Amino acid sequence: MNQNIFNSQDHRFMQRAIELAAQAEAIGEIPVGAVVVYQGKIVGEGYNQSITLNDPSAHAEMLAIRQAGKTLDNYRLLDCTLYVTLEPCPMCAGLLVHSRVKQVIYASPDLKTGSAGSVFNLVANSQLNHQVEHRCGLYQEQCSTMLSNFFRRRRKEKKALKQALK
Repeated sequence: MNQNIFNSQDHRFMQRAIELAAQAEAIGEIPVGAVVVYQGKIVGEGYNQSITLNDPSAHAEMLAIRQAGKTLDNYRLLDCTLYVTLEPCPMCAGLLVHSRVKQVIYASPDLKTGSAGSVFNLVANSQLNHQVEHRCGLYQEQCSTMLSNFFRRRRKEKKALKQALK
């Protein structure tokens, strides 16, 4: 990925998303973090909390967008950019379209459920009433490594638990 397409602001906001992903990981959640930015300021933040909240919709993007809507006092997030450490899933991509987010910048593609270009391109589907600009690859290696290490550790823990139960 050509890193020249990202500016210093993009780097700063993605670094904050990475910090939030680390918070998710610290509580045993899949390490994904997201921030919503409007006019150069963070108006919403979130990190995965599906397990913690017993809520399958508590993805980083969902929580960040909910907070941004409250902050801006509007359900439409026109001219907002979402920075997220992993490509949005179909649920979150649909939310980006419905909330009218202008742009999503994600670090790592999701080759299983990615819906901003990898598996599907829901955010840019011309049949929908809104399309979201999208760019990827900013801190991709760092975020991919964080996710890979998390799942490697989780598989190891599950294997150890199975061994202990034998």
